[in-house]
Amino acid sequence: MGKTIAEKIFEMHLVDEPFGDVSVLRLDRVFCHEITTPTAIQDLMERGKDRVFDPDKIKVVIDHVSPAKDSKTALQGKILREWARRNGIQDFFDIGRNGVCHALFPEKGFVRPGFTIIMGDSHTCTHGAFGAFAAGVGTTDLEVGILKGVCAFKSPQTYKIEIIGTLGKGVFAKDIILKVIQELTVNGATNRVIEFRGNIVDGMSMDQRMTLCNMAVEAGATCGICLPDMTTVDYLWEFIQDQYHTKKEALDAFAEFRSDDDAAYEITRTIDVSDLEPLTTYGYKPDNVKPVSEMKGTRIDQVYIGSCTNGRLEDLRIAAKVLEGHIISDHVRGIVSPATPKIYAEAMEEGLLKIFMDAGFCVTNPTCGACLGMSNGVLAAGEVAASTTNRNFNGRMGKGGMVHLMSPATAAASAIKGEISNSGLYTGN
Repeated sequence: MGKTIAEKIFEMHLVDEPFGDVSVLRLDRVFCHEITTPTAIQDLMERGKDRVFDPDKIKVVIDHVSPAKDSKTALQGKILREWARRNGIQDFFDIGRNGVCHALFPEKGFVRPGFTIIMGDSHTCTHGAFGAFAAGVGTTDLEVGILKGVCAFKSPQTYKIEIIGTLGKGVFAKDIILKVIQELTVNGATNRVIEFRGNIVDGMSMDQRMTLCNMAVEAGATCGICLPDMTTVDYLWEFIQDQYHTKKEALDAFAEFRSDDDAAYEITRTIDVSDLEPLTTYGYKPDNVKPVSEMKGTRIDQVYIGSCTNGRLEDLRIAAKVLEGHIISDHVRGIVSPATPKIYAEAMEEGLLKIFMDAGFCVTNPTCGACLGMSNGVLAAGEVAASTTNRNFNGRMGKGGMVHLMSPATAAASAIKGEISNSGLYTGN
């Protein structure tokens, strides 16, 4: 019997099996940010264990509130940067060099096929786009990972979701993952790995695959994962070209992290997206999904384009294409936050930021702040946001606020109209 990619990664990283269905895995990376890691740091210090298993395998960023907005968030940053210095962690990305973690770390080449990665952040599953097993964990698991370089997981059961067909105009990776979540429900893949397959996934860029995997957790999954291919190699080539003579050689090496043809899956589901329309959420759960056409006329107060889901260069290009030559509604606040300094600079060089600003958007520095209602775009009670983020929980972007999740194209079109609207202004994918 063949193995899935998750089973192969578990087997290659297995340290111990203390219980029948629990595997202790060796970690290739531990990612850290200033919201969840300081608690782990302080507990380790209190236990007399202020050390790390390998400073080169720990990557650290300040991203959720950047720059600090008050004394509490300033203290969180202070704890993190002092810990990084004490422990010789070189890859620490402070204000000015930082970015949204799940965009910055892949951009720096820190993620590779076959890696095991943890972080105290639920959207760590984003990195599965590279053929890695990446999972968000709680404080105790994060502490153990920092100290010992291991983490315990239940043995992986995998759902194979085959996405096939041909994408219609104005339909993007965000619409596809909303469709997947709608079908699986928010608890449908709990403690499972979702393996994304099919011709649509094969044709996706790495930016699009990261969007897909980013929201696997909204269906309850531990990790979303794509099989590594030449698209993966092309993205990573600048970081791996000293290890391989050719891209073909790299591709052949990554082939060991592809599921076998006879691998067994707990569930296999095929979703044909040929007739898929642009989608958006309603209510307060990510599986509350409707076609944008059914939400037409829903008035909005704010449009947010950014986050670890849709703040990459490709996302900004799509939104700018819709916005070019238009002005957003006079009752809408438009906010765009490029996910990293590199993305910001490239968007500026391409003239994208000028398009946003000419349309009436406020362009902010890279930060997660608005996504979880901490800074740079918090909603007031009763306000409604059209957002490219990943969660529409009650109060997520501000107490009493309502969040409708959608693609950058739909968000841009909605900003112009002043209400949820299809991106008919956009002429192609």
